[in-house]
Amino acid sequence: MRARRLLVAGVLWTAPLTAQAPGRDSVGDTTARSDTAPLTLVRETFSYRGGGRDPFISLLKSGDVRPLITDLKLVTVVYDARYSTRSVVVLRDITTGRRYRAKAGDVIGRLRVTQIRPREVVFTVQEFGYERQQTLSLAKQEEMP
Repeated sequence: MRARRLLVAGVLWTAPLTAQAPGRDSVGDTTARSDTAPLTLVRETFSYRGGGRDPFISLLKSGDVRPLITDLKLVTVVYDARYSTRSVVVLRDITTGRRYRAKAGDVIGRLRVTQIRPREVVFTVQEFGYERQQTLSLAKQEEMP
């Protein structure tokens, strides 16, 4: 294997010397040869065109993790008293109009859905290394007489 590497290295080393025109001295030749192109390096780039947040941008650099609890409005609660893990809430971001469907344990930005009750949802908000709980409730319905 070592002999093969030396042979390949020797062929690559002698290749530029054999490519010279006969009778030309490599020391005295100061003109650029036109048969060799300049070496160009091309770097691969990537741009994300998916929905939502770009996953390649650091959240720490942006400083703003959306949605905030104040931007969310509780639209619907589908509550299952028998199997609470099947309960689902629908939230709407009032700034962007985006809708979120979440179950207990789902994470939306810095918010984690902790508990779903018949008319409200409890979030655990993680900010600056601390956790606090906050509740969003459905708007009260007016009864028709």
